[in-house]
Amino acid sequence: VQLVATGGGLVQAGGSLELSCAVSGSFFRVNVIGWYRQAPGKQRELVATVSSGGSTNSGDSVKDRFFISRDRSTVLLHVDRLTPEGTAVYYCDADVEATITSKRDYWGQGTQVTVSS
Repeated sequence: VQLVATGGGLVQAGGSLELSCAVSGSFFRVNVIGWYRQAPGKQRELVATVSSGGSTNSGDSVKDRFFISRDRSTVLLHVDRLTPEGTAVYYCDADVEATITSKRDYWGQGTQVTVSS
């Protein structure tokens, strides 16, 4: 199982960000999937996640500015009105059941997002 992320790069303040992440390989089910971020010198923090049932969870930093959606193996995150504080490495995270009796957490490789003022 691998997580492959696309999107990110340089974004102007006030603009929008779109990130996608796809789970590849052989697996039974993806439970919760979503995004975390880590800014220089700071701890990794929640951006937003979505469960297999469609329930979402988000961090305070993007509340009311994000949209997250998914299908069986892909998650799409959209964040509006970015600020320079959004500059960070964004990581995709997925709770994957490889088989009906085997579950573990997977992380993507991280994608840099830089918000210019």
